[in-house]
Amino acid sequence: MEFLTAIFIQPFVDMVDDPILFLQVIWEGFVTGILYSLIAFGFVLIFKASGVFNFAQGIMVVFAALTLVGLHENGVPAFVALPMTILVMYALAFSVEKLVLRSLVNQPDIILFMATIGITYFLIGLGESIFGGEPKVMIAEELFLPYGSITFFDDMLILQEIDIAASMIAAIALILLALFLGKTRIGIALRAVADDHQAALSVGVSLNTIWVVVWFISGIIALITGIMWGAKSDVSFALSIIALKALPVLILGGFTSVPGAIVGGLIIGVGEKIGEFYWGHLVGGSIEGWLAYMIALVFLFFRPQGLFGEKIIERV
Repeated sequence: MEFLTAIFIQPFVDMVDDPILFLQVIWEGFVTGILYSLIAFGFVLIFKASGVFNFAQGIMVVFAALTLVGLHENGVPAFVALPMTILVMYALAFSVEKLVLRSLVNQPDIILFMATIGITYFLIGLGESIFGGEPKVMIAEELFLPYGSITFFDDMLILQEIDIAASMIAAIALILLALFLGKTRIGIALRAVADDHQAALSVGVSLNTIWVVVWFISGIIALITGIMWGAKSDVSFALSIIALKALPVLILGGFTSVPGAIVGGLIIGVGEKIGEFYWGHLVGGSIEGWLAYMIALVFLFFRPQGLFGEKIIERV
């Protein structure tokens, strides 16, 4: 009985007894969740354009961040290194389309998925050979990202300025990307390709151009995520594992849904923090690493297409 009380009653009592602490947990989950949403957005773009889960998105986050830091370490000013890194991510997108995707057109999805795994290990090797394998410090101060904290309720609620900046930048990026998809010709062409590849090709939409664009946008998303996450910790290849948290986000929100990526990311981020803080001690802690996948597993049972995904119809 005591164990059931500890699971189903006591955590909610603790939330009510200390609402400020509960707000602190919610805020930390929101910051994590909006970064998850940003990463998931990159996955959704590539999945909509090609129907393939881009396993390389995680290492793109690391590679973009390492490129930025590496250029600065070699004497390039921060605000020059930033556009140079964007050019590197465009070159990566162009190379992926030219050397990998173009030759795999009309191949089964599993072949394209395996190709993204190959791209992942290529970028790991390339990154280690150029930048080394040691963790690096993100050039947050050089990019004028704020450090410090803001307190409320007599210093009981503490908001880190870097978390506020990360949330604002990620939110602005998501809004701009949503406007890009909905208002520009390239965005409309991308949506046409996502709806029907053959119909889009028949009216003159270039699939090769779309692939370059979506990989380039995913590269920019990876750069923003790498800067924000690197500013909160170090820049290392461990970030690629964190980026794979986008998988449960996509399962929850839907692989083809932009709103689903945003909502799913927030649910996973907040859910992880609440679960870790209020229930983690019951199982020895560290549930933050696997809780997201358990939530995704439950959704696979009851709604495999996700909250906002299209209903799965098998034609036989």
